[in-house]
Amino acid sequence: MTVDELQQKYPGARAWGFGDSPHMADELGALVAHGAKRATCSDYHAWRQDADPTLPGDYHIILNGAGEPLCVIRTHTLRLVNFCDVTEQLAALEGEGDLSLAYWRNEHEAFFTRASCFSPDMPLMFEEFELTERC
Repeated sequence: MTVDELQQKYPGARAWGFGDSPHMADELGALVAHGAKRATCSDYHAWRQDADPTLPGDYHIILNGAGEPLCVIRTHTLRLVNFCDVTEQLAALEGEGDLSLAYWRNEHEAFFTRASCFSPDMPLMFEEFELTERC
């Protein structure tokens, strides 16, 4: 299915890819499509500044690095948590690497540093979602 067809099926769904590169969109999108990745997080301040921030019940069309649909997810839980307070259980929900908190911290510190917003106590919007459809 195309993004347009999926947006007709899921009105209001936004289409986007994970990460900050086509490689990350491919890698993380595949984890979502296979059911291993069930959560993500973002800088809370960026989330608040979004004109249409993600809310529970929202659908999202997840794209690969080439901008092609991989799957559709639906957000079910949002929680505010500081970077330094992310637990092993929350880190594992992100489905990345060896699922450890150490891996999560290393990769997310690098990501937020590239985005020029990292701080050990930075607030995050932690989002849990369910896989609705594979494309």
